Amino acid sequence: MRIPASSGQYRSTIPLAALGCALLVGMTACGESGAGADGAGSSDSPAQACTPGEVSYGELDEEVAAAEVDEEALVVYSGRSEDLVAPLLEQFTTETGIELSVRYGNTAAMTAQLLEEGDQSPADFFLSQDAGALGALGNAGCLATLPDETLSLVEANYRADDDTWVALTGRARVIAINPDLVAEADRPTTIDDVLDERWAGQVGIAPGNASFQSFITAIRVLDGEEAARDFLEGLVANDVQTYEGNGDVLAAVDSGEISMGLINHYYLYERAGEVGAENLVAENLFLDDGGAGSLINISGAGVITGTDRGEDAQALLEFMLSETAQTYFAETTYEYPMVDGIDPPDGLPTLDELDAPDLDLSDLDSLGETLALINEVGLT
Repeated sequence: MRIPASSGQYRSTIPLAALGCALLVGMTACGESGAGADGAGSSDSPAQACTPGEVSYGELDEEVAAAEVDEEALVVYSGRSEDLVAPLLEQFTTETGIELSVRYGNTAAMTAQLLEEGDQSPADFFLSQDAGALGALGNAGCLATLPDETLSLVEANYRADDDTWVALTGRARVIAINPDLVAEADRPTTIDDVLDERWAGQVGIAPGNASFQSFITAIRVLDGEEAARDFLEGLVANDVQTYEGNGDVLAAVDSGEISMGLINHYYLYERAGEVGAENLVAENLFLDDGGAGSLINISGAGVITGTDRGEDAQALLEFMLSETAQTYFAETTYEYPMVDGIDPPDGLPTLDELDAPDLDLSDLDSLGETLALINEVGLT
């Protein structure tokens, strides 16, 4: 259920019904092989060039670079994990007959790989865990302009201003709260409230996680470099507790090891699946001040510039925005669907109810500067 909290916030708990969701087996066909609208990556598209080394994002990964792809198939670079997206990609091939060859890795490494390869890349399609990576690829000319019929499926806030990518799912930034340790009157109303000395040693973060890095990038973009530095230095001064991943942060909050943690909303659902919703103590607290603490980042996709498989790549993008795929993401990873008519996971406020910052998500592309700042203050 969703309970309105003080100051217009939301804090959410997990209903048991949400844990019984499973992948729908009735998949909708996306057409025959080669189906899809003209436009993205086709010979009719305006000339674009993906120039190696023009834009920097992430670091190359030797394992990613060594992975072989079959250029006779539609080549997908995926920054989303194989365990998550392989079932959908396999279903796409079953329904369309379009064979895929997928190279997996974390989003930053996959982006760095494509930027290194430039217009010599075998990639036809890019799946990203993060809007910043898509922004970097768009800035480098590596993403083709998408057709209007695809762009119109997704709200303008969640697609590129230059029409080169669209969101597939939304992921809201939250503060995970242990209600046994944080009184109602003491709940944060802004992200800076976690720096209060009363929370010394009681706040957890995962500084190596991409979502935390995107959150810091959002502070840099919205409020400037000094504001981001002040926030990070404030965390350090307040003895912030660091963890390997967001799941570890939430587990520490849930157990009472710490009082609160900075994570994305869906980790609460994953934790409920592990321990049972009836055994879950932690809650999600959604801030409503329109700042970086209310960031809604996305996973998204785009078609690679210059591909000779533009229609097939477009068919894959349409499939990822289909009711079947959107429902799969909502029920499997508990992320927000991006297409009208698909319900978000039970217990979550709608995207319209959240107060996301006024931000072009492509502007989250300055990962290098954010990593340098995090390292500089000692959060490594």
